[in-house]
Amino acid sequence: MQGTVATFDAATRSGLLLLDDGTELPFPARAFDASGLRLLRLGQRVRVETDAAGDVVRVTLPTMS
Repeated sequence: MQGTVATFDAATRSGLLLLDDGTELPFPARAFDASGLRLLRLGQRVRVETDAAGDVVRVTLPTMS
C-alpha cells in the first residue's frame, strides 16, 4: 500500500503516514531503519509494508513500473 508522510521526527526516526484511504498509520523507528533511507520529507509518497497484525515493518520509496 502507499501513503504520504504526515509527520517524521529525524531524532526518533518515527512518524505518521496518511494512507490513500485517509487512515493514519504510525510507523516506528525499526520500520524506517529497515528501509535503508536516511530522511523522509513531509508530503513525500512512500510504500508501506505491514505484517499480519497490520504493524508497519518497512517504509520505502515507491517504484515506477
